[in-house]
Amino acid sequence: MGKPRHTRIGAQGEELAAKFLEGQGFQIMERNYRFERAEVDLICFEPAEVYEQGGEIVFVEVKTRSGRGFGRPEEAVTPEKQAHIVRASRAFLYEFQLEGAPCRFDVISVHMGDRSEPEITHFRDAFVEQRS
Repeated sequence: MGKPRHTRIGAQGEELAAKFLEGQGFQIMERNYRFERAEVDLICFEPAEVYEQGGEIVFVEVKTRSGRGFGRPEEAVTPEKQAHIVRASRAFLYEFQLEGAPCRFDVISVHMGDRSEPEITHFRDAFVEQRS
């Protein structure tokens, strides 16, 4: 028995997102980083020469859909999901002694519709860490 369809589609979307980011000059540092129950799909480094505000660690949430029935993929990155991503990102920065490094949170939406090629949309600075 194989993986559920949504798990396969999600993994396929993450692979497409990683290839897309690498094509943009990003370096993949980690995939599916977990801290307790929180997870970050991709952790990348964007060198300064790629983007004028670069030289930062980028925590990327990838959302993949095969149809439009559940809305646009990026709409699934709720405030609760954002909080989990922030928690995992803090753990990553602490574990690798990178606290204080410039970083941001991006979302990549992958739509695997009827088209021959998947539709990939990259949302830079999709959300910010909410300080309490």
